[in-house]
Amino acid sequence: MATPGHHTLSVLVANKPGVLSRVSGLFSRRGFNIESLAVGPTERADRSVITIRVDCTKHSVDQVAKQLDKLIDVIDVIEVQPDLAIERELLLIKVRSDAATRMEIMRLAEVFNAHVADAGADALLLECVEHPDRLAALEELLSPYTVIEAVRTGRVAMTRASVSNDAGRDRKSTRLNSSHVKRSRMPS
Repeated sequence: MATPGHHTLSVLVANKPGVLSRVSGLFSRRGFNIESLAVGPTERADRSVITIRVDCTKHSVDQVAKQLDKLIDVIDVIEVQPDLAIERELLLIKVRSDAATRMEIMRLAEVFNAHVADAGADALLLECVEHPDRLAALEELLSPYTVIEAVRTGRVAMTRASVSNDAGRDRKSTRLNSSHVKRSRMPS
């Protein structure tokens, strides 16, 4: 039996209403829990990227990728290879702080390239953009100071600049990952 693992898919889609629902629906129909989901516009106003992180077998993620690629508004689907990509999340975390702990917390935040986004009399609001594993480490180190509130965005990923476009996505093309022909393609 194949072992489940974490897989990150980057899905280039037409920037239209209902696309996110159809894409995420494929995962829920197969019983997969989406661990992380982030959607945002690209350099082109008519396209968005949906980054989805799931825990399933390689075979299962390959099957879902093929099904995603059949959807009309899906332009391209790639599985992001962690060693060939940069992955980031944003963490906003509000930590209780007083005069005695404020500088300690700020020094700790600096180690993780976090910045003070807001400060109150008894709390600091930090923002940090980092790899998800580093954000988890920061959250753990801040926990003794009493975390009042924390929120993280979904993971976003992009193939490294040092890697050829064959391993990532060439946004000028509308290449298909599978051999079928779609009824509707967005122009380049």
